[in-house]
Amino acid sequence: MKNASFLEATPFSYGSGHIRPNHAMYPGLVYDLTVDDYLNFFCGLNYTSTKISLFTNNTFTCPKNPPNPSNLNYPSITITYTNSSISVTRTLKNVGPPGTYTAHVMAPTGVSVKVKPTMLVFNQYGEEKSFMVSFEYMKGKVVGVEDAVFGGLVWSDGVHNVWSPLTVNLGGIPSPGS
Repeated sequence: MKNASFLEATPFSYGSGHIRPNHAMYPGLVYDLTVDDYLNFFCGLNYTSTKISLFTNNTFTCPKNPPNPSNLNYPSITITYTNSSISVTRTLKNVGPPGTYTAHVMAPTGVSVKVKPTMLVFNQYGEEKSFMVSFEYMKGKVVGVEDAVFGGLVWSDGVHNVWSPLTVNLGGIPSPGS
């Protein structure tokens, strides 16, 4: 697949979502977000109350300890390489029948990805379950220096497949020979 510049497309070019859009009517699980989740995201990015007021007609006070912006409950997970492992938390909401979903990871090249727990059991409609995704750069496993490497996480019950793109920004990795 090519992007608008006729270069090889990356997930930045084609985005995320269901491969078969008709299945969006019956997704099984969703990453649910509220307006306050987005406003707290801005707090985590050190936006001032004045700036945040541009996004809402109501007054909003940031919590004393705003959440880490990496934990915005968004389907796409993007992290920037650091010298240590990085973990993010996400929550899935069941919008279908009871079911058991298993995590399937396609790790980005040169990155170890672990999901805990690897299985989520939903007993009722509207139930929410959280999970953690941990990333660790495997030194010496990336050939060449790229801006980013891509992978994916799929939660599946055998009927529904809920896809989350995984992106690791490698901008902080020293180039070979440096």
